[in-house]
Amino acid sequence: MVRYAANQLTAANPDKFAMSRGEYLPTHFKNMREVAAALTGMPLQKAFTYLADVKDHKQVIPFRRFAGGIGRASQAKQFKFTKGRWPEKSVRHILNLLKNAESNADAKDLDKEELIIKNINVNQAPKTRRRTYRAHGRINPYQGHPCHVEVVLSTPSAEVPRAKDMDADVAMTSTRKSKRTARIEA
Repeated sequence: MVRYAANQLTAANPDKFAMSRGEYLPTHFKNMREVAAALTGMPLQKAFTYLADVKDHKQVIPFRRFAGGIGRASQAKQFKFTKGRWPEKSVRHILNLLKNAESNADAKDLDKEELIIKNINVNQAPKTRRRTYRAHGRINPYQGHPCHVEVVLSTPSAEVPRAKDMDADVAMTSTRKSKRTARIEA
């Protein structure tokens, strides 16, 4: 069995999680990382429609971390950001992984409509090395930047409502001013 990076996440209750992974995917690591960041925490069905819109250039993937030299896109305003792209190859690979994780969830009898993307882990794979020939007899490296991707889907856990009296106690002791007034009153 393959070891996943998100094993700690799924160790508590593995029946509520479905996973898939792709290794040495021939798509740029930086683009895949931005696609993964845009999808993490999203419901699965919403992610499928979002990625279909990205393929049709109706919505954009916001580029937040690896944004050097990325042009501005007005579609990125909905994410409160200015830079974005439509990385088709990364979207194609992540769609395949999401479909595989969905079928894995179906095999575990998880409800497809309730699945959310709990975690997407993207790591760099070893660079593929080629060479390109330049002027005056020089040779430069011509490297690919593949990546490893892991997708974890889960069903939403039932949230336990917090007690009302606990909220009142926390609100009183959380600020410095309330602590000072409590000291003066005592």
